[in-house]
Amino acid sequence: MNALVVGASGHLGGEVARLASAAGTSTTGSGGWSRLDITDRRAVLDLFASVRPQYVINTAYRASSWTICADGAANVALAAVAVGARLVHVSSDAVHGGRPTPYLDDDAPTPVYPYGAAKAAAETAVAAIDPAAVLVRTSLIIGDERSAQVRLALDLTTGRKQGALFTDEVRCPIDATDLAAAIVELASSDYAGLINVAGPEVLTRAELGRLIAVRHGLDPATVPTCTIAESGMGPRPADIRLDSTRAVGLLETRIRGAAEALSVA
Repeated sequence: MNALVVGASGHLGGEVARLASAAGTSTTGSGGWSRLDITDRRAVLDLFASVRPQYVINTAYRASSWTICADGAANVALAAVAVGARLVHVSSDAVHGGRPTPYLDDDAPTPVYPYGAAKAAAETAVAAIDPAAVLVRTSLIIGDERSAQVRLALDLTTGRKQGALFTDEVRCPIDATDLAAAIVELASSDYAGLINVAGPEVLTRAELGRLIAVRHGLDPATVPTCTIAESGMGPRPADIRLDSTRAVGLLETRIRGAAEALSVA
């Protein structure tokens, strides 16, 4: 079997490529052997026609770029359909606006900031172009220092960056290796549509930062924290809890809690 991992130079994409290869799948990473601008539709179509993948996993994103998140996702979906490839598209809990109750797999997007709107637009485009595609909504991705969440917590704790982690912004963090394993499993299944794949623990960003600090031998009390309001930032979704019951029942992959994934007792 031949798989193309779009965004393999990133943390999650690299893990997907590694696990797929370990499972005996021939993998091609767009960030490894070939640089790919997914906003260039012709380039995407040409690459897919050359590689002829049977599976495509799109992990590429840039939070500040609508064209990469939305237009690029549409280009990947068009190219996957053109070669008859099975597509798994990685989305985000950022499509939701926040509420006290957990979000189910099929809940409609309610984005409140540009990144969430771009990811919601990507979901709409991918589902319209390829109804058989899997759209994985996930949460904060943790793991080693390739993780943007881990780097941010360490940079703030050590003073390399100024800022703070929010005490009132709630998410369901997931380890990159666990998420990658779930994506590889979904790619080989016949599942279609939206599915939440997130961690079982509900944590604030501040709580997650303290776990990361302990994992790296730092004093968790030195993690700078504040509320969203105290930060002075614009609208942000505060409470986003993804209900992953469907994924737990469907997948053999076990998703660990953040504390276990970070090896914190």
